[in-house]
Amino acid sequence: MKIDVLTLFPEMFSGVMNSSILKRAHEAGHFDYNLVDFREYTESKHGKVDDYPYGGGAGMVLSPQPIFDAVESLTEQSKTKPRILLMCPQGETYTQKKAEELAEEKHLIVICGHYEGYDERIREHLVTDEISIGDYVLTGGELGAMVVTDSVVRLLPGVLGNNDSAKKDSFSTDLLEHPHYTRPSEFRGHQVPEVLLSGHHQNIEDWREYESLKRTYERRPDLIDQANLTDKQQKLLERIIEEK
Repeated sequence: MKIDVLTLFPEMFSGVMNSSILKRAHEAGHFDYNLVDFREYTESKHGKVDDYPYGGGAGMVLSPQPIFDAVESLTEQSKTKPRILLMCPQGETYTQKKAEELAEEKHLIVICGHYEGYDERIREHLVTDEISIGDYVLTGGELGAMVVTDSVVRLLPGVLGNNDSAKKDSFSTDLLEHPHYTRPSEFRGHQVPEVLLSGHHQNIEDWREYESLKRTYERRPDLIDQANLTDKQQKLLERIIEEK
């Protein structure tokens, strides 16, 4: 996979791209990335990439020309048609399902905004997806682009080694993940559930499924409403509700 990030602040990505899983995935050749300062594409003699909004109002608006030219240049170099993502508060709320969808692509171009917003023609005539990572406002789209990059790259084949790990994460199964425990089996008087020490794989899987449903019901009941539960899970949920 190739990920191009259009940003006015490429230096913000150095820590994220050169640490942990993203660093190892890049070094292993699972994905490549390119940080593009789209100020380099402006036709303004003064290096401007924004201007005052028509009709007046506070703040500055990103001009279409530098972003269009940057994206078109990257698209011309691409061997496949890229998916062009616009990070913005008005976009669809980012989810694990979206991450899984984007992980199937060969080339992503991520546009990070700044200032008051984008010229509307960028939304209407350039991008394929508008994405928001939550109902709050950030200084720019860089942090959102980092979130998208991390969540997508970890899903690529070979990145985590054991891909079952990613498949069982919270939200990947429409439910929150079950609790985890490790050594020691007793810590300050608190015991690991006996079933996890039993070595009985089916009982352990049943416990995890129950705890996953229980945690989701207690913390994110909205996910339960959207989940496609099996008959077994539906019966477990009824039991959880009764016990509650």
